[in-house]
Amino acid sequence: MIVSAAALCIVLAAPYVIAPFYRFIDPVSTLMAWRSLTGARVARAWLPLERIAPALPLAVIVAEDGTFCHNRGIDLGAMREALEQSEDDLAVSRGASTITQQAAKNLFLWQGHSVVRKVLELPLAVWLYLVLPKRRMLEIYLNIVEWGPNGEFGAEAASRYAFGKSARNLNAREAAELAAILPNPKLRSARAPGALVRRLAGIYERRSVDHPGLGACVRPAAASP
Repeated sequence: MIVSAAALCIVLAAPYVIAPFYRFIDPVSTLMAWRSLTGARVARAWLPLERIAPALPLAVIVAEDGTFCHNRGIDLGAMREALEQSEDDLAVSRGASTITQQAAKNLFLWQGHSVVRKVLELPLAVWLYLVLPKRRMLEIYLNIVEWGPNGEFGAEAASRYAFGKSARNLNAREAAELAAILPNPKLRSARAPGALVRRLAGIYERRSVDHPGLGACVRPAAASP
């Protein structure tokens, strides 16, 4: 019993010990690791944030977490709002999880919906906020998130699959289409976008133009206003 409890404590503590090293180490997600172990396809080429077209980080922030530059890893207001909203397209697309929460899930937890996972995810997100700069946090997220129907992970693999080119060469519309498929890249496609993806991409592209300041915290210092 004592050994089991000690092992559980080690497992629960491990992400908190490992996370600070992700300032310097480029991580993989638990899903990527699992697919590799089971022989499933994994396509991922790490691309530093400064080599990703600026339109993509902004589009992802607009689509996934409009308070990213200001929240502390979690957004209690968004959670409350999600509980009150009906499940329209935008509510389903955005959800209540911040980018940092999604990164915590992808780095350390499992996929799917679970109360236990959510309870573990929230303090992990706050810890990631404390130990990783916002710019690094977004860079990690953009490089680990599942972004295609057949083992494509990260912006570079997603862009090459959808558009046949590097993520450094994306235009604003293509970036918005990639952002629009993030909730479920197995059912939504930027390669052959349906009506919903096109509609959401249009919204995200317009919001990116109207609210460029949403991505201020991840711009290089020289590019800051």
